[in-house]
Amino acid sequence: MHTKGMSGGEALLRVLRAMGVETIFASPGSEWAPVWEALARPHTADEMPEYLSFRHEETAVAAAMAWARRTGRLPAVILHTTVGALHAAMAIRGALHERVPMVILAGESIAFGEDGGQDPGAQWLRLLTDLGGPARLMDRCVKWTYGLNTGALLPAVVQRACQLAMTAPRGPVFLSIPMEHQLEVMRNDAPDVGHPSLPVPDPAAIDQLVALIRAAHRPVIVTEGAGRTAVGVERLVALAERIGAPVVEPRNAMVRNFPVDHPLHCGAGGTEHIARVLDGADLALLIETAVPWHPVSALPAPGTKVAMLGEEPLYPQIPFLGLPAEAIVQGDTAEGLRMILERLGPAAGVHPAIAPWGVRNDERRAAIRERGRVAGTKAIIDTSWVGHELNAVLPADAIVVNETISHRLELVTQLDRLPPGSFFDAAYGGLGMGLGYALGMKHAERRRPVITLIGDGSFNYNPVVAAFGACEEHALPTLVIVLNNAGYLSQKGGIPHHYPQGFAVQRQTFPGTSILPSPEYAALATAFGGWGLRVDRPGDLRAAIERGLSEVAAGRLAVLDVRLAAVNPVGARVVREP
Repeated sequence: MHTKGMSGGEALLRVLRAMGVETIFASPGSEWAPVWEALARPHTADEMPEYLSFRHEETAVAAAMAWARRTGRLPAVILHTTVGALHAAMAIRGALHERVPMVILAGESIAFGEDGGQDPGAQWLRLLTDLGGPARLMDRCVKWTYGLNTGALLPAVVQRACQLAMTAPRGPVFLSIPMEHQLEVMRNDAPDVGHPSLPVPDPAAIDQLVALIRAAHRPVIVTEGAGRTAVGVERLVALAERIGAPVVEPRNAMVRNFPVDHPLHCGAGGTEHIARVLDGADLALLIETAVPWHPVSALPAPGTKVAMLGEEPLYPQIPFLGLPAEAIVQGDTAEGLRMILERLGPAAGVHPAIAPWGVRNDERRAAIRERGRVAGTKAIIDTSWVGHELNAVLPADAIVVNETISHRLELVTQLDRLPPGSFFDAAYGGLGMGLGYALGMKHAERRRPVITLIGDGSFNYNPVVAAFGACEEHALPTLVIVLNNAGYLSQKGGIPHHYPQGFAVQRQTFPGTSILPSPEYAALATAFGGWGLRVDRPGDLRAAIERGLSEVAAGRLAVLDVRLAAVNPVGARVVREP
């Protein structure tokens, strides 16, 4: 690939595009002038990536994560030096744990104006520099990090970063490119290289797993992430039907992994729910599942064997797992499912276990729908009613991004019309990414309506101004539904759990758990050319959602401030710190 004679900034862009990077999600600082100059030069879309400013580091990384998960392609993220990288660290850590590939770039200065070349500015030495540079600061948040130490390596190192991001286990990589090297004229061309393929599971390990499946009389499938791809869902359904295995999802499943209306889908839930599905099982097949239940020692029951299949089934980023797995198969999950199906061969007919599971799951779904319907008769909106009304009016092609905690499981349970590929969780390990995540999803699927479900606590963690500004600038309209209970229910819930007879419960005093006074969140939309509405009564919710969807269809941001029962009801004593 030709890079000789280019500036480092131009070479960087052209190498990224040649490696398949179509979009750069940016929240940069002052060190990227060579890149901006190169972008200003006439060029075609296949020569340099699209460059989008998302105005805040967390928003940029979150948008890149969503875009990568939806498209399966590699994004790049450009950040400011040490301070920008640290601001983005929480979101990058989430990408590491979720195995989302991306190339993250930050700049620095290494000569501080002392080398006779162009002076990067006085701010560097005094304000922006840390020992070891930003690459050292990011060491624990990415799978590979490097501070470029000579301009001669720039093109090849950028190629290597792209390759490593897409190498199993996939994930974020970090490259610091000093401004001096961006300004430098490249002396070398980059080699012609490609991306590595995901490793194929070991056939012997697949054989061992298939032997366990053949010996099982009542297998159960547990999955958090098998539904990352359409082919993964298709093969998971085929396997479940072939062996008559019910499929259950832990409460924190990152995507919708299985058709909700399928007879074998047992829904999502916590440990008690999974224990009911596993009752009597002799094999628990964990597919792309990190922590299927809590505590890990709670399940399975004696006599139930455990097997694992996934790209990185032992999850090295997690300090403890402790599952008694007899078979562990590592490799491309969709390919592993294909190999299992091939060895099992075609079924003789419809598996006899499917019908009884279908009856059981139909009864469960009917009870869920009834719970949602009854919720609408209450005086105050609750989570079940929000899910029920959304389920009734969401378009068939809608995409839902979730950044709720306390509300999550009930919302996922009520939304039984959303197929795989339509639900994504944006609350992995840290809050503040939901709005950016929705923007990235919308950029990947511009013709589909994107709805963000977000608690008021999560909403306050998000860079709202930056996200709404990027929404307006890049024409990425989304419907944001704030589930507003004026507080932090997850924080309050821990107090009576650990201290049921404590002072907090007896005095109804819960320090730091309220968000009061509760702002008029819907009013924020108007500052960015959008529409907003506060919703207080259950009977008004459906019409408000429909209006919000129509505003999004017309190209405008829409925000619904949905008022639920307050975390701390009127009359409860709330301690405010001085």
